[in-house]
Amino acid sequence: MKKADNFVKNAAGRLVPTIVNGKKVIPFQGVNKYRPTHKGAAPRVPTCINYPKDCNKVVDSLKEALIKAGLKDGMTISTHHHYRNGDYVANWIFDIAAELGVKDLIWAPSAAFPCHAPIIKHLESGVVHHIEGSLNGPLGDFCSHGKMKGLGYLRSHGGRYRAVADGELHIDIAVLAASAADMMGNANGVLGKHPFGPVSFSRVDSKNADRTIVVTDTLIDFPCYPWEIMGNDVDFVVVVDKIGDPQKIVSGTTRITKSPDRLLIAEYAAKFIEAAGILRDGMNFQAGAGGISLAFTDFVNKIMIEKGIKARSMIGGSTKYLVDMMNNGRTDYIFDGQTFGLEAISSLRDNPKHIPIDVFDSYDFHAKSNLVQMMDVIVLGSTEIDVNFNANCVTHSDGRMLHGIGGFQNCMMAKCTMIAVPSFRDRIPVIKDEVTTLVAPGEMVDVIVTERGIAINHRRKDLIAATKNSGLPIRDIIDIKKEVDDICGIPAKPKLSDEAVAVVEWVDGTILDTIRKVEE
Repeated sequence: MKKADNFVKNAAGRLVPTIVNGKKVIPFQGVNKYRPTHKGAAPRVPTCINYPKDCNKVVDSLKEALIKAGLKDGMTISTHHHYRNGDYVANWIFDIAAELGVKDLIWAPSAAFPCHAPIIKHLESGVVHHIEGSLNGPLGDFCSHGKMKGLGYLRSHGGRYRAVADGELHIDIAVLAASAADMMGNANGVLGKHPFGPVSFSRVDSKNADRTIVVTDTLIDFPCYPWEIMGNDVDFVVVVDKIGDPQKIVSGTTRITKSPDRLLIAEYAAKFIEAAGILRDGMNFQAGAGGISLAFTDFVNKIMIEKGIKARSMIGGSTKYLVDMMNNGRTDYIFDGQTFGLEAISSLRDNPKHIPIDVFDSYDFHAKSNLVQMMDVIVLGSTEIDVNFNANCVTHSDGRMLHGIGGFQNCMMAKCTMIAVPSFRDRIPVIKDEVTTLVAPGEMVDVIVTERGIAINHRRKDLIAATKNSGLPIRDIIDIKKEVDDICGIPAKPKLSDEAVAVVEWVDGTILDTIRKVEE
């Protein structure tokens, strides 16, 4: 079976396969052009007579749970990433699979991190066939060099939820970490010894997987409430000494930048939304957890205090910065899909205005509405952008996959999407003639902010008019690119072969781009 076959040019002009890992896929047809006509996922029908009458589903080990769940060759196994680089559970699963002699598994994580590098040995041995989920660090590099047996399949957070709910990605066994659970399987991520926040990324797994295993290090008396994972969706409960390290939820990407250039970018972004009339009473916004985005939030907070402005809501990835803003009266609500830091976890647990949300609520493109469409502005980072405002957050300019999509694509649905980036990194220009990997079509990106100026997409004539006399350095993106190219020079194009190693899916389930093998 070929990894990828039957390549065609899609609506974005990218050559993409119509067969991926033996399954038919649909090429990207254009923004908002594809509408599904099929029914959604149809999980198996269970019956309570197959479960203990006393509702006690606790088994002695994860190995026992996997065996009882029917682990066998070719299955799709899912996990979530709320512990980020502190996750323990995913590595255990595939060590057990190797011990049992199971082969050709598909791993469908909500994201992978450097802590999952031990899974590389299972990719090499054939225990794991391929990964369908964001690839980060060593796993992304491994895939970039064509070493994975199957084709990598990259989805956004909302795209993953949509794929499971639509029946596109069927999960045989979901193994879900929970910081607290009861014997029935009711579970959450805010109680227990090692809390991590909401269980938003894996609710869809528990609802649709054939078998669901909850792994916890804090078993509490029934009921474990709030029950973000419901016991009626759970087959087995496993109790271990420690499921993950909450200290590693916070990483270098979840701390405010100290770079003068990046602070200037954040200040420009904040002043831009002020000048454009976006920063106003009752606004809704989301800022990412990257250093520039956090600095942007800090600058916005200062303007709000100065002008007496109060937001209606903010969406997290919540951080202590958002929590401080809410506690100081700068917003009515935080909607939280992922928590970064212990202060935010405590707020989520104790403050009724800090509301946990599902990925369905915020990002699912096939929901009947989603919160991101209500956001007045969202600020994101990117590895590359180009003169047509196309954006890449997955590969570096050398073509290597080192970052996940996360919510990047989903955030493009906001009323104003801003990408805040330095004009170059390590003397490599960020603005290209064409991005190496297309992750977000240019028509979805409204504003690009660099330390050398602000470029507004020509489609947003309203923003151009609103900021015309703002005194901000509004510039043509081609002029910014030329200035940076004069400083850094134009780097050589990445050395990529024709061999496909992964595909990038757009939010609607169509294939947006192909990632090619890196040649040394």
